[in-house]
Amino acid sequence: MALKELEVRYAAKRQKDYKLADGEGLYLLVRPNGSKLWRMKYRFDGKEKLLSFGRYPDLSLAEARLRRAEVRVALGQGRDPGASNRSPAGKTFEQAARAWHENREGNLDEGHAKRLMTRLERDAFPVLGHRSLRSITSADVLAMVRTVEARGALDVSRRIKQHVSQIYRFAIPQGWADQDPAAYLSDLLKPKPRVRHMARVGLQELPALVRAIDSYDGEENPRRRAVTRAALLFTLLTWARTNETRLARWDEFEQLDRSEPLWRVPAARMKMEREHLVPLSRQVVSLLEDVRTYSAGAYVFGGDKLGQPISQNTMIYGCYRMGYRGRQTVHGFRGLASTWANEAERYRSDWIEMALAHVDHDDVRSAYNSALYLSPRRRMLQDWADHVVGF
Repeated sequence: MALKELEVRYAAKRQKDYKLADGEGLYLLVRPNGSKLWRMKYRFDGKEKLLSFGRYPDLSLAEARLRRAEVRVALGQGRDPGASNRSPAGKTFEQAARAWHENREGNLDEGHAKRLMTRLERDAFPVLGHRSLRSITSADVLAMVRTVEARGALDVSRRIKQHVSQIYRFAIPQGWADQDPAAYLSDLLKPKPRVRHMARVGLQELPALVRAIDSYDGEENPRRRAVTRAALLFTLLTWARTNETRLARWDEFEQLDRSEPLWRVPAARMKMEREHLVPLSRQVVSLLEDVRTYSAGAYVFGGDKLGQPISQNTMIYGCYRMGYRGRQTVHGFRGLASTWANEAERYRSDWIEMALAHVDHDDVRSAYNSALYLSPRRRMLQDWADHVVGF
């Protein structure tokens, strides 16, 4: 039975892909993320083939039916409609990349799918997008990767090379390309710089550090002193990075008066460009309630100017004033927490890495939702807060 416009418009997403058939091979594929894609099955030369027409509502039901009619005309003339729209040189890299992305976006969270396409549009399409898949060489891909490396984005350069390989692995079985020009480039990529661990004291000195923060008196202005002290303790208890703390806004905190309070850090402020969820301990909630009494404006840790956060150097200068110059950095708080958690041998490494907002570089694992392991992370951060505040 033919589809009706209202059926297409109000087709609801489900947990799995499903199809709404319009007849003669045309159907609407509804993805778990809500996207609606026009597809058409047909047979040519004894083989079943599939065409992608586009996305609803960009392509209406009536327009999809016109495309179906064009396909049937081509079949009646003995032509393969899947090949009739190609240029003599074949699929371009951008056409293949967008088809690859569309094919897998239903299994990705919306933010990750968007970041993936942004990388391609920013770095790959301007160089390779207009080229046919078969015309692109290893040297072409390497030259594109080198431009990314030149701006110091070594993690992105590896990811974009990986995406090119994935696109070709998607294209080759469909007859669009014969080989992957990025297959043998791994050894030519610039190595990532060695991680320089931020200075931190040993765990045996943690009690003294906590007492120094608690009694911090390094600034004459009482409000500024209180803000610095609170920001340092908040960062220590949440395992946050400096910018995540100093730019924290009140509207990012949820359920502070309930049993499962949460800090939702936007993707734009995260190093790995993914939203990060931080379960809050009782001690952090109490700290925030105290900060509320002297905090004005949208930022939790407000600076001297109304409506502005504390400066980039506020907390590190606080460490200096406490006598920890060269011995303890703010970023080093994360190392202390990680060491404690790993040495405790009660917490899985996945929980620890997720709490630190570290992401596995495997492309599938990196698409995990940031809510993963939220309950065990909540227990772990509460244990950490009990340990720290107990000194």
